[in-house]
Amino acid sequence: MEQREFRGEPDTAAAVRAVVRVSRLLERSLEELSLPHYRVLAAVSAGEELASRVAARLALGRPAVSAAVASLAERGLLVRADVAGDQRAAALRLTDAGWEALARADAAMSGELRVLAARTADPEGLLDMLGWLNEAVSATYAERRAGRTGVGLGTVPAASSTSGGPAAP
Repeated sequence: MEQREFRGEPDTAAAVRAVVRVSRLLERSLEELSLPHYRVLAAVSAGEELASRVAARLALGRPAVSAAVASLAERGLLVRADVAGDQRAAALRLTDAGWEALARADAAMSGELRVLAARTADPEGLLDMLGWLNEAVSATYAERRAGRTGVGLGTVPAASSTSGGPAAP
């Protein structure tokens, strides 16, 4: 079997492998958080207050999110508060230490991504494309949560000028 690297022609398998490899490089750039813990902090920072909503946003099971929340709370990175009218739910909020850890993680991974992008023919174009990919992932998760699997999947979002900011998990 011939082994080859991505050489510019459309190759979905090579693209998938690249995304997986980049994910691992980004995770290794994190010093104090695991990638799942980073994703939970990022989701809470983006406004998801309830663990059930964090689980849905991240497409994770509630037990996995509960374990991450417990660990992050134990480390003082986020706090849980009771939700009025729902004894089972807890509102999640980042502590100052949580915001600082998230900022350090964003900086570390952004730096790693910029180093990788600099090795391509179009660094800013690659970062723009990754921003569009993030938008497509967010739209896909939203559609799946709404029960509309398959609707609009495979469509390409309109080009936008978003780049540089932290991506949603």
